Amino acid sequence: MKIARLSASLLVLTLSWVGHVQADSSEWHHVEGGAIRIVTSGSPDTDGQVRGALEIKLDRGWKTYWRDPGESGVPPMIAILAGGKEAPVQIDYPAPKRFDDGYSTWAGYDRPVSLGLTFTLPDDVEPSQVEADVFLGVCETICVPVQARLTLDPSTNAHAGEDVTTVAATFAAMPGPAREGFEARLVDVSDAAMRVETKLPEAVRPLDLFVAGTETLVLGMAELDEASGTFSIAVQDRDEKGGDKHLAYTLITSAGAVSGTLELP
Repeated sequence: MKIARLSASLLVLTLSWVGHVQADSSEWHHVEGGAIRIVTSGSPDTDGQVRGALEIKLDRGWKTYWRDPGESGVPPMIAILAGGKEAPVQIDYPAPKRFDDGYSTWAGYDRPVSLGLTFTLPDDVEPSQVEADVFLGVCETICVPVQARLTLDPSTNAHAGEDVTTVAATFAAMPGPAREGFEARLVDVSDAAMRVETKLPEAVRPLDLFVAGTETLVLGMAELDEASGTFSIAVQDRDEKGGDKHLAYTLITSAGAVSGTLELP
């Protein structure tokens, strides 16, 4: 649903590039407004799992988007291919900010940011055969969709010390996991709106809430009722026939941010 909001005139600006250097981190792919690359912490563990980071450099005045930008924007998408086979990948996001550009409100970042990547290689694939197809948007006055294929070899460890540090710092910057007594809970949902309450320690105040929609559920930005500490979220479009019932959220508070999942009935 979100991708369909891009106009054809923006799509013609898409940039593509294929990196040919085999290393545990890809080469930087430079685009208008910044650059991107993928770094890994080295060889897969005993379960074939690799941890990494998608580093996004942004020039001054440029921005990029959270997992669900909101009214406009392009959510990051990453497909990991290992030996021609798709490897499942989990993307972790730092706490975003809310932006209002005068005609839309959206969630994202206005400074360099790193997304956490965790992917599992198939059993019969060598870790040297890894490619990542990345699609995201960066914007200043207009938004530029960026498409790149980044090539890397997690088994090389050519820059192991530096890259391990980069990946560790990326995951350390993520919101902590929501937990009992420090969380958001869905208490009511209708065709028009959702209501989410917060459970927080004494003296901790909720500041903002970001909830990601799904392919069948489009949400507006959360609005805080400071007196009750609850948020209301407009439901802009919903397909009752199916879709994911798990909604990823990030709750921003005066004591830091946590991420968790809201469960739809």
